[in-house]
Amino acid sequence: MQISTGEPKRALFARMRVGIPMGDLKCEFLRRFGITARQFHAIRVGLEGKIASIRERLPEWIVEAESRIQRAESVVRILEAREPGSEKLHQKKRRLGSLRARLAARIADRDSGRVRLCFGSRRLFRKQLALEENGYASHAEWKKDWQAARSGQFFVIGSKDETAGNQSCRASAEDDGSLTLRLRLPDALASDGKLLVIPGVRFAYGQEEILQALAASRVVFSQTKTGKPVRKREGVAVSYRFVRDRKGWRVFASVPAKPVPVATSRLAGALGIDINHDHLAVAETDRFGNLRRALRVDLNLYGKTEDQAKAIIGDAARMIVEMARERGLPLVLERLDLKKRRAELEVASPSAARKISSFGYSKTISLLKVGCFRAGVEGIEVDPAYTSVIGAVNHARRHGIGSHQGAAYAVARRGLGLSERPAVREAIAPARNGGHLTFALPARNRAKHVWSFWSEVRRRLKAAHAAHARSGGLREPPAPLLPETRALGATWALPAQSRHANRRQNCSADVIDDLPW
Repeated sequence: MQISTGEPKRALFARMRVGIPMGDLKCEFLRRFGITARQFHAIRVGLEGKIASIRERLPEWIVEAESRIQRAESVVRILEAREPGSEKLHQKKRRLGSLRARLAARIADRDSGRVRLCFGSRRLFRKQLALEENGYASHAEWKKDWQAARSGQFFVIGSKDETAGNQSCRASAEDDGSLTLRLRLPDALASDGKLLVIPGVRFAYGQEEILQALAASRVVFSQTKTGKPVRKREGVAVSYRFVRDRKGWRVFASVPAKPVPVATSRLAGALGIDINHDHLAVAETDRFGNLRRALRVDLNLYGKTEDQAKAIIGDAARMIVEMARERGLPLVLERLDLKKRRAELEVASPSAARKISSFGYSKTISLLKVGCFRAGVEGIEVDPAYTSVIGAVNHARRHGIGSHQGAAYAVARRGLGLSERPAVREAIAPARNGGHLTFALPARNRAKHVWSFWSEVRRRLKAAHAAHARSGGLREPPAPLLPETRALGATWALPAQSRHANRRQNCSADVIDDLPW
């Protein structure tokens, strides 16, 4: 299958860049590579999708590169003043030059309409420059992997008016529940027959959806406006992608997803989520915005492969969506600016950079959205501005929950459109060592939006954390809260929640006297 997938795809991309009409290319490629018209159509659709994706992402890449350059320039200016002539400054200048060259290349691509595609991945292409470091004994060994990666998959496009939803790969259900695939081979490989029969195929996920799509195919008889009888087939399109890995060939089937009726209501409350690099904080509220419960879903992603991280995030997303479906609650997510987070890598510390890069924010959001679509759960996206500050100042101490759970609580309330006014006069926020910080809140100007107030609170909270760190507070055990405030909730590091922590008027001063501080 290498001749029928990799080489025609690369050749078609090269000819498309020249501007040759697609009709002329089709006739040429059918004769040159010995493929069918349907196989050429599948290659064309796949290429056009990649090209459209790159052109759509190009403006975002340019904005992201400009943001990274600004961050890198600020770091270089600081290092020039503090550490002139240092190795760190030299490396940062090299990084800045690389970013500027990348930005210039992308701007040139945007102006010229040029699209760059590397079949086989740029990462594998660069490995030939350092063969021994990447485990290759010779360039021929690398080239073998390179050619295999460039022809390691092919796509078979389906259509709803074809038998079994696909003309080039027809699936039929057997009595034991398995599927038999009959794959139409290209003419160049059809010396022993045009069909390749693959029996005993079972899909680990979505087997029922595939069987339903195959059963939906039927023949419909109708008439034209002139009364001429017409026979046509209606059904569900089933597309297949064959991918080769170290274990052999794998097949993936896709069918159009059917929308599930929404079974949740905002009148029942909401389930808010605060996304962090090592866990998901979840908070449930009723329709009035009162906290029902808060929990933490751990995500141990550091050191995991991409597939392992995807599996861990998928399990967590599935559990949260199922919780929302059972309780009839909509799921409230933050509308995160991922370009800004990637730009933070230029100034982040090595440990913080590893956390940001190893955690799939976009993957978590997409899996939660997909889970909501499949389960009939309403997904609400809100602006994440100041939710962490509101959670730490307004909710953490009052309800005996962590600052991240407080942020999830703020996200849930924002999804319901409830008030975000300050609920306290003096802020007692959790500290990183398990203690607490205290500072006075600014006066609120009611003529302005409430976010202007939280903007000033965030500035004071950052200053309080910095002063706490400079004074050596992070190296000391946390100090206990005052007696008059201990009954109002637990601190950030407390693993247990006090009784009736969300009902301040019912708590007594000795509720948590015996708990360790």
